[in-house]
Amino acid sequence: MTTTIGTGASVPSDGHVNALRAALRGELIATDHEAYEHARRVWNGNIDRSPTLIARCTGAADVQVAVNFARTHGLVLSICDGGHSAPGYGTNDGGLVIDLSGMKGIRVEPSARTVRVDGGVISRELDHETQAFGLATTGGTVSNTGVVGLTLGGGLGWLMGKCGLAVDNVINADVVTADGQLRQTSAQQNPDLFWALRGGGGNFGVVTSIEYHLHEVSQVLGGMILFPLDQAREVLQFYRSFCDTLPDEAELYAALLTAPQGMPVVALLVGYNGPIADGERVFAPARRFGRPLADLVGPMPYAARQRMLDDPNATHGLQRYWRSAFTEHISDELIGGIVDAASSFSSPLSAMIFFHMHGAATRVPADHTAFAARRAQWDFDLVGQWTDASDSTRQIAWVKDVWARLEPQMKGSAYINHLAADDRPEKVRVSFGENYARLQQVKRTYDPTNLFHLNANIAP
Repeated sequence: MTTTIGTGASVPSDGHVNALRAALRGELIATDHEAYEHARRVWNGNIDRSPTLIARCTGAADVQVAVNFARTHGLVLSICDGGHSAPGYGTNDGGLVIDLSGMKGIRVEPSARTVRVDGGVISRELDHETQAFGLATTGGTVSNTGVVGLTLGGGLGWLMGKCGLAVDNVINADVVTADGQLRQTSAQQNPDLFWALRGGGGNFGVVTSIEYHLHEVSQVLGGMILFPLDQAREVLQFYRSFCDTLPDEAELYAALLTAPQGMPVVALLVGYNGPIADGERVFAPARRFGRPLADLVGPMPYAARQRMLDDPNATHGLQRYWRSAFTEHISDELIGGIVDAASSFSSPLSAMIFFHMHGAATRVPADHTAFAARRAQWDFDLVGQWTDASDSTRQIAWVKDVWARLEPQMKGSAYINHLAADDRPEKVRVSFGENYARLQQVKRTYDPTNLFHLNANIAP
């Protein structure tokens, strides 16, 4: 017997909750548990939600039990691996959270250059294991991202020009679907589901492990070149044209942010995945350009570059609201709007960032994986971040106002992992491109009731 509460979720009886607790090897955390307040929090501190139950799973069997329980009792269901979703998809009000954060298994096969990763692993943990052998796979741009969640949305990162996206390195994956079945997926097993998992977001089930290809990566070139804001227009115009010259091994991003000294600056974020001398030569024009405040580029371990943007940008618990879109051209009008906005940042923690997508990531056919945005372009992110929750109304209003002025200069699509919770459904559909109809078919097969709907949702 269940009772319904105002959110539309259901509250199972004490007997059913006790049965769930007994069926799990991991811990079941209810609202009266001493760890509840900590357990319900996610990366984005502006997400303040109160699930009824949090199942801290220890393996695929626990995930099956939890999925079956949510389906049987009509519970709203969230999946949390790293908790890094800016819209807060990893939690909910009144429902069940499947928390994978305790599933930390990582097995590297150095001779085969592969690694198997469990559902709760974050990027810095994966790097720690693979770098012991001088290996890596595409893993985002900060180190506290959940590996599986990053991958399901495509997986842009510092290695994408040379090694492709995270989804391009997936060999196989295990997933618990809405019927509670654990399914193995690969090019040979359940190939339709395997295709959909690689870029379709969290729409198709709970991924409990993924196997990836690895690449030789150890010492890399990395760092920032900082310029004062009065050079921002010229720097962004240079960046726009210089990106067209870069080889696959090179990554170059651009950001407008506030320096620790309190002044707004424009930064070129440099990465080179090859011989250091080659990287020095490739990036020499950028390092000679303009009148920089500082040139912080140099050789560093790969894992250090993965942590380069962590603090304060990716600090757990900051208040956040952001908007994002792809653009294939950085117009002078867009540059002007961005520079004007940077002169009036409402918070010193906010930023505007261009991530250049090129090379191997763009040479995969658009229908080869569910991730369809296979062309040279930039992922642009307007990231509002602040510390005081009471200031949220003002900070969110600033982001929305700036975005209203910038969005007309960009495409109507976005990187799936950077979609906002209040983006229009039309933007979600266009972001999946021509793959949307096929994704709907897979959704109807494996999740016809849309149990997994807290995501960039594909309605069956």
